[in-house]
Amino acid sequence: MKVLLWPVQQIYRGLVWLANSPRTLIIAYLGLIVVGGAIYSVAEDKSAGDSVWWAVVTASTVGYGDTYPTTWEGRVLAGLLISTMVLLVIPLITAHFASKLIVDADAFRHEEQEEIKHNLRAIRAMMEKLTEGSAGPPGGPPDR
Repeated sequence: MKVLLWPVQQIYRGLVWLANSPRTLIIAYLGLIVVGGAIYSVAEDKSAGDSVWWAVVTASTVGYGDTYPTTWEGRVLAGLLISTMVLLVIPLITAHFASKLIVDADAFRHEEQEEIKHNLRAIRAMMEKLTEGSAGPPGGPPDR
């Protein structure tokens, strides 16, 4: 079962890495446009300029209709490009920017959390040392 999960985990890690870097996300988007345009150019026998224009219009899901695939290869490519953009790239871009807007300025950094845990352990050790040997709570029974 672990053998089957390994590729899924690697894909997930790759998506997280991609989503956390705006530069990488933009490069991936541009790469999809260029590769999609190049494949479209070959499959549909179109010029490079027309093919890149088609890729931009298709990836943005605008679909002007001025350039569209007529071969089955081109149509498969269009489906893959649209699906990749709508189901993967656009949500990753949206999630990245949303996570930047939702950052809690009062949240503790990792180093601060570790310092707090260390201090709590020290306080617990002091409390145990103070209460060692006494049967009741620190300070003894209340006066009446």
